[in-house]
Parts: sequence; structure tokens; C-alpha cells
Amino acid sequence: MSRSLTDWRPQRVVVGAVGKAHGLDGAAHLVGYGGVVPLDHGAEVWIGDRRAVVVERKGTHDRPIVRFDLAATREAIEELRGLDVTVAADSLPDTDPDEFFHVDLLGCEVRCGDSVLGSVIRVHEYLANDVLELDGGEMIPFVEDVVVSIDIPGRRLGVIDGFVE
Repeated sequence: MSRSLTDWRPQRVVVGAVGKAHGLDGAAHLVGYGGVVPLDHGAEVWIGDRRAVVVERKGTHDRPIVRFDLAATREAIEELRGLDVTVAADSLPDTDPDEFFHVDLLGCEVRCGDSVLGSVIRVHEYLANDVLELDGGEMIPFVEDVVVSIDIPGRRLGVIDGFVE
């Protein structure tokens, strides 16, 4: 997707957070990693407000263990625990027309007919389906039976008539 079609994206997007240390060499589990952007050796990331480079990656696809150049000891990586790991937004791959990154849903106005329900402030991941949290506190299941129209460039989502009475 060209940058002009994704101007709503922040310059950096969160791909996970530094989790608990693994071993003594500064490696840590990466919490919340979805695997969309590869974090292989040499990948540039930011941990909090500090630039970092991936030195090593082990573990599994769903539960990677990553070592960054910022931390060479268990104590050093523990100091970074809980900080977001971000990458440049332009490192996200292109999507198919019916695919969306969570970051693309943030800020979209949600409407039910002529009524504005609010704007998406967070996307929660659950086993059954994702749920959109709106700025007014409403929770909308992100499923085809409820969300019936999606216009990411127009920054609008439509929910089924009668969803909100």
C-alpha cells in the first residue's frame, strides 16, 4: 500500500513488547508479537524511545526470543521489560483488499445508519474474534455479521442496522 493511502498510520507501529528475560545474555521473550514484520538478525526496531537492532532471534514463530544490541545481560534486558517494540510503519507488508492491520482500524469512525457510535481507540484480540473498543467505551465485535462495511481510506466502518437501539 502506498504511503498516500496510509497517511493515518503513525510513523512507527507496535509489534510487541519486551517480556521476561530468557537466559543471561540479554535475550527476552517478545510479548504480543503477531509475526507480520519479520524480526530477524539486523532488523532495526525501537524499544521505547531508543533505537535498537536485533542481534539474534530464537524461539518459535508465536513466542519469539529476541536479543537486541541494547542489552547484553539479563539485568539490562529486565530494565527494558514492558516497553513497546516498534518498527517503521513502511515496513508493514501490503495487504489484500479484505485484510486489515489493527493500526489501520484505529481512528476509524463507526456508524450505525446515520448515527455515529464513536471512533476506534483499541483493538482487542480474543480467540473467537477481535473486538473494537470505541472512544465512548462501547465494544463492537469485529465480525462480518456486525461490521458490514469497511472503508479504511475513508476512515469509516459501518455496523449492521439495529446493532444500537
